[in-house]
Amino acid sequence: MTPMTPTSERPGIEPDRINLNHKDNTEQWMKKLNVTHDQLRDAVAAVGDLATNVEMHLKGARSTTNADRTRELETGEQPPR
Repeated sequence: MTPMTPTSERPGIEPDRINLNHKDNTEQWMKKLNVTHDQLRDAVAAVGDLATNVEMHLKGARSTTNADRTRELETGEQPPR
């Protein structure tokens, strides 16, 4: 069995970019972001291939702010969703 080369060491694949032309890279990001191929493709089309931008786009209103997290810790109340 051949050990798998980490994404960061594979030519043409940057670890902070989503490359829809590489099946392994696409599947890895779909799993990490818990989205379908269509959702990932649409997000990349909307904001580009930088993984942090895609993640923020996919989270949308579901993301929490520092204020939400602080309030949750202080009061025990959940942030608005």
